[in-house]
Amino acid sequence: MTPANTAPARQTRKRTRIQAENEERILDAALEVFSSYGFRGATIDQIAELCGMTKPNLLYYFRRKDDIYLAVLHRTLDAWLQPLETLGASDDPAAEIRAYIDRKLQMSRDNPKASRLFAMEIVQGAPVIGEFLSGRLRQLVDDKAAVIRRWIARGLLRPVDPYHFIFMIWAATQHYADFDIQVRSVLRLKPGDNSHFDTAARTLEELFLKGVVVGS
Repeated sequence: MTPANTAPARQTRKRTRIQAENEERILDAALEVFSSYGFRGATIDQIAELCGMTKPNLLYYFRRKDDIYLAVLHRTLDAWLQPLETLGASDDPAAEIRAYIDRKLQMSRDNPKASRLFAMEIVQGAPVIGEFLSGRLRQLVDDKAAVIRRWIARGLLRPVDPYHFIFMIWAATQHYADFDIQVRSVLRLKPGDNSHFDTAARTLEELFLKGVVVGS
């Protein structure tokens, strides 16, 4: 599978509102199925049934299961890059880091299945998104590492490796999505109780800000 194959079947015409809505329905259902069964275990029939379409109708929008999987992953990646893209928009590293942690936790709370699907892809060696990881993502992290280095040079942050600092934020925030069952079991949370995210935000902000922000 390559990015060149991600286009929906009906790509030669401008999408109508209904077509756009149907594609989103398909991708929402596909996320549910892929995050539950993985790429190999998922079927187009399962996706079609979940989104309330016939299989031929679904194939009007996406030719193959591969195309649906790629589209789901790329939608997830686009959403995940937005918080990192805004990191460093101000000269206040404490506010920037706090906002980034909060946005990442919010994504783990609101869309844990996307995080788990991404984790499954990575564990399998990133056969679909390897090019993305070594291209667009790597360049973005390089850019944000430069921002962190500038903060350090100005005496606003303690010396820290910017890459591993970013990795630690990813690990700490995405844990609440990827290991949701474990977290809920240990904390004795009832289904639908997301109160632990407020505590997680305060705890992570305390740890990261006091660890690196000068004067915190």
